[in-house]
Amino acid sequence: MTIKDTPEEWEIRASETPFAGKKTSVRADDVVMPNGAVVRRDYQVHPGSVAVVALDDQDRVLVIRQYRHPVRQRLWEIPAGLLDIPGENPLHAAQRELYEEAHVKAEDWRVLTDVYTTPGGSDEAVRIFLARDLSEADGQRFEVEDEEADMELARVPVDDLVRGVLAGDLHNTCLVVGVLSLVAARSTEGLDTLRPAEAPWPARPFEA
Repeated sequence: MTIKDTPEEWEIRASETPFAGKKTSVRADDVVMPNGAVVRRDYQVHPGSVAVVALDDQDRVLVIRQYRHPVRQRLWEIPAGLLDIPGENPLHAAQRELYEEAHVKAEDWRVLTDVYTTPGGSDEAVRIFLARDLSEADGQRFEVEDEEADMELARVPVDDLVRGVLAGDLHNTCLVVGVLSLVAARSTEGLDTLRPAEAPWPARPFEA
């Protein structure tokens, strides 16, 4: 048996959007179940995101500490951001986020993993990249605002992040998935066998 997620779409009898925000919205679909029953499913419609595990030559990951209002916590995260433009190339978006949030550039980019953050309640898809061969970006720093104006930056050893995840001290989805995927990739086929940075992404098709 092949263990692989596959596309499938059940019949939708009706659909409405009871809320539309600046970047996301809420959709309510009446979905036909296998037994013929029609059930309403509410979920967040999300443009998608990218995130970056930026690994330096001392085996440290660049992390950001930022306030997240929905959970009322200041979380350690990896650089990440929305795919603001439909069809936007996710690699270009990830490079932009690494520059804007950390003023860092990378020479080696690969796809680490793709994930749906909460598929029972949102269609958000995230592509997590591995970035290596880091250096300071050229030019002036990007001007941040709102929560980002209060961010802290740090470079933390991979092993320390793994311990934090398993101890229940670190909770951000992209950090947890990204760091554990990094460790898994290194312990199996190796980082150089990861997918290329512009590998197809059916969840959020893009132009190369």
